[in-house]
Amino acid sequence: MPVPTALLAEGEHLMRRELRARLDRLWPALHICGEASSGHETISLIERCRPDVVFLDIEMSDMDGLDVARQASSRTHVACISAFDAHAVAAFEQGAIDYVLKPYDDARLGLTVERVKQRLGSRGSDLELPLRHLARARKDYLRWIKAQAGNEVRLISIDSVCYFQASLGYTRVFTESHEFLIHTSLKELIAELDPTYFWMIHRSTIVNASAISGTTRDPRNRLWVKLKSRTDKLAVSDANERLFKPM
Repeated sequence: MPVPTALLAEGEHLMRRELRARLDRLWPALHICGEASSGHETISLIERCRPDVVFLDIEMSDMDGLDVARQASSRTHVACISAFDAHAVAAFEQGAIDYVLKPYDDARLGLTVERVKQRLGSRGSDLELPLRHLARARKDYLRWIKAQAGNEVRLISIDSVCYFQASLGYTRVFTESHEFLIHTSLKELIAELDPTYFWMIHRSTIVNASAISGTTRDPRNRLWVKLKSRTDKLAVSDANERLFKPM
């Protein structure tokens, strides 16, 4: 029997590494024939590797992941990776394709693995109808922050933000080397940010998960977040310590 093959197309290195580790446990016979971090790289690798299935993040950095899925669907099976709410995810549950919801969960990923196994040997599915539903239901998350800096308005990429912190009616925005003030409240911000990457770790703090290097505890057993590119340490409330529970 031929060895099943898969391509992992996920923009975040850490998320891609986690997905590979979980698939290694849940489907030891699966051969990961390639990894891609962008839409164009995904399409190129599909042509070169001819995988049986692609685990595809529909939020790609360089192009719409839904367009990648449409191009891939005639050549391979596609299991979409999504951070969307239940209404958007429900668009996949029409039997044409499956989805993996972020953050990953072994039980749900295991179900996806079983569904993919059942489809091996058949043609890829027609994704046009479910993807059309998803395109209508998907949420466009905040990509830019506009902040006043003297007489200028600075346009800050959301990916460059390390964390947000509430401060006396304002919100302080911290990048690797700068700090800005905006009038938008944390409550308004959290509704516009992608929850896969931006975590509210305290009622006054939202952190970009990709900016985190680790956590530490002080002598009073309080949990603090350490950042990769800043010396700041951010307090984690007791209610949000679950975000940092070891796998």
